[in-house]
Amino acid sequence: MQLKIHPAFVEKENYLVSAIKNFNSQGVVFGDGNRNIIKLFDLNGKTINIKSFKTPHLINKIAYKYFRKSKARRSFEFASKLIEMQIGTPKPIAFFENYDAIGLKDSYYVCEHLENVFEFRDIVENKDFQNRELIIREFTQFTFGLHEKGIEFLDHSPGNTLIKKSTDGKYQFFLVDLNRMNFHESMDFNSRMKNFNRLTPQKVMIAIMSNEYSKWYTEKSEAEIFNKMWQETHEFQEKFARKKRLKKKIKFWKK
Repeated sequence: MQLKIHPAFVEKENYLVSAIKNFNSQGVVFGDGNRNIIKLFDLNGKTINIKSFKTPHLINKIAYKYFRKSKARRSFEFASKLIEMQIGTPKPIAFFENYDAIGLKDSYYVCEHLENVFEFRDIVENKDFQNRELIIREFTQFTFGLHEKGIEFLDHSPGNTLIKKSTDGKYQFFLVDLNRMNFHESMDFNSRMKNFNRLTPQKVMIAIMSNEYSKWYTEKSEAEIFNKMWQETHEFQEKFARKKRLKKKIKFWKK
């Protein structure tokens, strides 16, 4: 087993190692667990979140041993970097990697578990959500802040931003599922707009986001921002729909 523990939690190493070794029999399952399994554990009265990544196929087993960092390691390192850059994300605690003779067998990412939060997905799906437009605008400001710092969150999708209302009535945003990120010196206009393409298929939401983004990004007009943001969104939705149709056809022929 290879592991790295955040300095603030090194004294908890024995507990963390035990939690990983007994992951299958201990902890409380969180979420649906379709791809990766997340479980909650109690650490001295504080809830922590341990994510077990899906066992990689043969090629990735080898790749993760010799050529690429595991998803767990990337999650830990990216979370640490985001916090250094003052971007919200659950505090990283540790990552663990288990190897066999071929390559990576399994890996785990440990972080704090945030309470009293909701997903950006809730805003997309519920048009009557309280303070919906305000949250969309503050989320857009948050995304603009990512872009200004050169952070390209490749999985910037509705389920990967957690939102928490602060005591002053404003909203805090926390990125999760961090294993796919790029860090640039700067991001160009096209890259910025493409980064919005997974968030919502709703044109009215795109209109709000483009309006808010134009207040902060003054190199383009609001119309140019809207048109490009909507174009990227439409193209992504079309591609997503084609993939769904193809999967249905494949399932039909398999039957």
